Parts: sequence; C-alpha cells; structure tokens
Amino acid sequence: MFLADGFARSTLDTLAARMHCSKSTLYALAPSKEELARRVAVHFFSGAAVRVEAAVASADDARARVDAYLRGVAAELRPASEAFFCDLARYPRVAAVYRRNTDIAAARVRDLISDGVATGEFRSVPSGFVADVVSATMVRIQQREIAATTGLDDAAAYAALADLVLHGLDADRPAPELFVRRPGPAG
Repeated sequence: MFLADGFARSTLDTLAARMHCSKSTLYALAPSKEELARRVAVHFFSGAAVRVEAAVASADDARARVDAYLRGVAAELRPASEAFFCDLARYPRVAAVYRRNTDIAAARVRDLISDGVATGEFRSVPSGFVADVVSATMVRIQQREIAATTGLDDAAAYAALADLVLHGLDADRPAPELFVRRPGPAG
C-alpha cells in the first residue's frame, strides 16, 4: 500500500481502514505515522537487499555481478510509486533509511567494480573514480534529482546506470590515455 500510494496523505485512521485493522494495532507497530513509514521502508529495503544479493551470488563473473546488482536494485524499486519516493524525501527519518541503503549500495558497487578491475574482467580504470560517479548518481537518484532532470523514475535510472557502467568498463576497450598511470616526478 505504501509503495503504491505513498504515505504522507494518509492518516492512521485511513491506513487502519485500508488494512482492516484498528488504530491501536498500528500504534502497537509504531508510535506515529512517520515511525510506521520508517519501519515499512526498513522492511522494504532489507528484503530488497536480500533478493539483490542472491542475484549477485548466482552471477558467474564481474560483469554479471555488477549487472545483477544494479538491475536487481532497479527491479526492486520498480513497484514503488512516485508518491512513495516523494514521501520518502519529505520525512527526514524515512529519507535517512533510503540514504543509508543508497550508501550501502554505492559501497557494494565500488567493491564489485574493484574486483572486476583486479581480475582483468574490466578495463583498467580508476575504480575509485568510477565508484564515486556511481555513488553520486545513486545519491542523485535517491534525492529525486535524476527524476527531476531526466524524467526517469528510480527503477529506470538504475537500469540506465547499469548500462552506462557496464559498457564503460568493457575490458576489450583500451583505457583512455588519461587513465594510463605514469610515474610521478622524481624526488
């Protein structure tokens, strides 16, 4: 229900009616609507993380792992409506859940990219830089900036990010001269 309609416009009365329970049942779950929304967000993102990591674990190589991760995030976010994401952004404690999960996801993608560079599956690029760009994009997705500037919802933005990252890391493409490491000045 929260994924489909958001939660900011609902009252505990309307939530209880839609869920066919009493307000006291909702208060037993959380002391306020914001806390209920935060707990729903924690549950949503925790479940999504488990499913995404399962997809990554079944992937055979670095490319497939990065692809599984980013597309898995896209698939998990797909059922969430624009109202849900806008409401996440409006409530600081709930937004913090999304931000924390975005930070975790960015670190995970950085590790997956570093692993792929180390094994030679990805071309030699500064993996920290690529990961930083991915992280910055993930944060912009989470903060609703990508949706505002491109019209892409969060799921579509993650799918586009997967395409961009994976094709930019192709091992059969030479690294631009800019990325070739040169010895520093002597002395």
